[in-house]
Amino acid sequence: MRVIAYLRVSTEKQLDGYGLDVQRDAVRAWARANGHRIVEVFPEEGVSGKLEDRPELAKALRALKDGQADGIVVPKLDRLARDLVVQEQLIAEVWRMGAAVFSAVASEADYLVDDPADPSRKLIRQVLGAVSEYERAMIALRLRTGRAHKASKGGYAYGAPAFGQKAVDKELTADEREQDALARMIELDNDGKSLREICTALEEEGHRPKRGDRWHPTTVSRCLTRARAATAAA
Repeated sequence: MRVIAYLRVSTEKQLDGYGLDVQRDAVRAWARANGHRIVEVFPEEGVSGKLEDRPELAKALRALKDGQADGIVVPKLDRLARDLVVQEQLIAEVWRMGAAVFSAVASEADYLVDDPADPSRKLIRQVLGAVSEYERAMIALRLRTGRAHKASKGGYAYGAPAFGQKAVDKELTADEREQDALARMIELDNDGKSLREICTALEEEGHRPKRGDRWHPTTVSRCLTRARAATAAA
């Protein structure tokens, strides 16, 4: 079967522990083991779980609707959505297209079959989705509490600094290496290069993202947006 793969890393990466490279390996291993062919991969980096904030998911659904694939696979069901309502909405939309939803996690596979004769599948899937949503809410609560405590002690406590900055002695300061990469991004963007072309150029020239070794279009887009906003505010 032809399938497309959808990967996602949220804005709060410390809650995921499940990077794009790991997710890509998981869906490829699943496809090989099950005799499916991945025709395209849609990686979503640094976005929230809100549907309107996920352009790669929109592209994946459009590809399904256009008949470019017969199903969509995610490394784990919570990569599709960690909100139960959104999860069920997306699964129903894919099924309405006549396509299938797959998870690379074997224990989730049985609950992604639309079988009116066995409503327990839907029940178990929704219970697991609710548990995932609850777990994320509890992790986020603990994280917010920890940040507030750290901030009360005078430390920088609100997540990883944006690209181009670093925390030194509890204060944000410019990261010269990343500032050079930002300047190069802006130069390439002004030259009319596409996001993917900018990614390729940055990697070839030795500029590295804050995490990992590869640049992704969504990361470059976010960096450029922040840079433009900072310039406009100056």
